[in-house]
Amino acid sequence: SLDILYEIATSLSQPGSLEQLLDGFLDTFIELVDARAASVRLATADGNTRLVASRGLAPEALERDRLMPAASCQCGWASTEGGIRTQAGTGECARLTGGPMLERDCSEFVVVPVQYQDRILGVYNLFLDRPLAALGEDMHDLLISVGRHLGLAIEKARLDSDARRLAIMEERNIIGNELHDSLAQSLIGMRLQLKMLEESLSRKDLGAAQYEVKNLRRAMTQANADLRDLLTNYRLKIDESGLAQTVANLVERFRRETGIAVFFQNECKALGLTPAQEIQVFYIIQEALTNIRKHSNARNVRILLNNEGDLYTVLIEDDGLGMAGVAGGLPGEHAGLAIMRERTERLPGQLVIESETGEGTRIVLIFNAPPLAAPTIAGRG
Repeated sequence: SLDILYEIATSLSQPGSLEQLLDGFLDTFIELVDARAASVRLATADGNTRLVASRGLAPEALERDRLMPAASCQCGWASTEGGIRTQAGTGECARLTGGPMLERDCSEFVVVPVQYQDRILGVYNLFLDRPLAALGEDMHDLLISVGRHLGLAIEKARLDSDARRLAIMEERNIIGNELHDSLAQSLIGMRLQLKMLEESLSRKDLGAAQYEVKNLRRAMTQANADLRDLLTNYRLKIDESGLAQTVANLVERFRRETGIAVFFQNECKALGLTPAQEIQVFYIIQEALTNIRKHSNARNVRILLNNEGDLYTVLIEDDGLGMAGVAGGLPGEHAGLAIMRERTERLPGQLVIESETGEGTRIVLIFNAPPLAAPTIAGRG
């Protein structure tokens, strides 16, 4: 039993989507208990159970059994009332679905609740060629334990998915703000310049018209560069190996494109950040590098990622021209600093900017990871 639990826990801890997780679970469990087939059904909000993964079922049975009312069968009863349920073969299932579940029927059909804490999320099924009792006295407790392991894995996958969805929604809002701060303002400026060009042409003032044309061309070039930067930045995604590796990739690209020497130092032994926090930290670092490239004329940049327990610190400093009067977030500060401050609020965290003209710039980001975030090795985030 302990060996089976270990194998199941290992299969459920692998990275990947919920579909990959369930497929790995079924493959492992079928082999461990010598089942003919297996499946997983999740309870839906409208009183049904939905087939989400299966192995060994007849191909034509998959569509017929996709969605079943919870009140009509053993799976539904177990998903609402709990408890392990068994029946001889799958004849009753075939009667409900209108066709056989297996090409050759099994000896015993087993339904086990999939549970997270006090909530039943659904059930998993085993199609056995021998009675459940023949597998050992402790098999009943083992199947319940496996159901709880599976429930925990499914709930974690759901929470991860929700976190990614929330992060995407937040990113869309920030992208909209950045578009407004850069392109929208450029377009407003070009519209005013067009108006001035029109007035110059109406006065037949050729010199003034040529001057406005040059301004328009310059504004369009800047808007095109801003758009190219936005598209380049938002094509970047968090690397599967984690935040630290994604930052390392960003640093390498920045170094290659600018010729600026960048030293990235990762002192985190473990990272326990949510997907939303990883995205915000990454884009704060990226925005800082963009500002350095555009404004600083720096030759050297240092980035430090450090944590002491749940307290994280990100340091970005350069030896460039520096900026005057930025520490307090004065009105009129350029869009990049405002974007970094907004992202810091979303962590939530604290952003300190120290800079003097000719003395470079030092940016320190400080924030806490959620207490319940699961720590991983630093490379994986």
